[in-house]
Amino acid sequence: MSDIVAATPKALLAYCRPGFEPDCAEEIADHAMCDGEFERGDGWILFTPHEKNVSALNSLVNKQLIFPRQTLLVHDRLTLVGKDRLTPIVTSLKVINTAFSDVWLEYPDTNEGKSLSSFCRKFGDYVAKAAAENEWLQPQRVRNRLHLFFPQQNEVFIASRPARDTDWVNGIPRLRMPVDAPSRSTLKLLEAILVLVDKPESKLREGMSAVDLGAAPGGWTYQLVSRGLKVFAIDNGPMKGSMDGHHQVKHIRDDGFKFKPKNPVEWLVCDMVEQPIRVAELIAKWFSAGNARRSIFNLKLPMKKRYLEVNKCFALIEAKLEKAGIPCKITAKHLYHDREEITVYLTVAKD
Repeated sequence: MSDIVAATPKALLAYCRPGFEPDCAEEIADHAMCDGEFERGDGWILFTPHEKNVSALNSLVNKQLIFPRQTLLVHDRLTLVGKDRLTPIVTSLKVINTAFSDVWLEYPDTNEGKSLSSFCRKFGDYVAKAAAENEWLQPQRVRNRLHLFFPQQNEVFIASRPARDTDWVNGIPRLRMPVDAPSRSTLKLLEAILVLVDKPESKLREGMSAVDLGAAPGGWTYQLVSRGLKVFAIDNGPMKGSMDGHHQVKHIRDDGFKFKPKNPVEWLVCDMVEQPIRVAELIAKWFSAGNARRSIFNLKLPMKKRYLEVNKCFALIEAKLEKAGIPCKITAKHLYHDREEITVYLTVAKD
């Protein structure tokens, strides 16, 4: 393949946590620059514009969205009949006629989807061989990854996306649980740091100070301490395990909504089970008073109208910080380790 030609997308495919397909579709519809049709599967949705609109699809795949774990540009959709599943895929890729950096075979995050893991692993060897024979993989020249998404064994979406370092197969990070962390909630903050914080090594450094509201038993505090931060852990409950009595941790038994810091801190983190609007008000209060420069916090969402609730919380924060003359930047994600909540990263814009 002498020339690399960008493949023309027909639709947008988004992976999400099963049960959040309506929220994922609502957010995509809100950001799309065109009208289109939605198809919902278990753990995925498909958005197809009513009319060809490549720029709208490219804009969506590059946008930082909340509920989609991963978004892909769909080039073809095949029903695989018979035992020979490879030939139809190869034929389609020859028509698409473009190069990719690598290839991932994926499936939905459902029990039915996970049953395809063995098939995808074995079938991937045949796909890789065909890709090599046709010179489709050129990692030195392109940063566009080929994705073959199997909602079921006899159906495949042929898709692609600009490859990023924060991408994971199926949109699911493979994070190892630290043996000395006091709770599994530590993986939420770890994933948030990897996904939401640009150049985290420069923004979470030894010697910085942080406040962890609702800290007990210490899962989030653990992530901050492991990066060298001094942490004020605020909770009436006890810290446990390695965070109980740690020399970098000062445990203050107080209500997270009542605690007031003596001095500003670089970081504020918060994972409290409270109404999302109340948490949003608390975070806005801290920033408006100049008591924090960066924050990662969770918003526990209602069972219905989740996207509406997210927008209400963000609007409240932005309005209060604008009134205080503090420009801010908000990014958020429904992380793999989240359940009925989203994780938000708020920072002073000039940072």
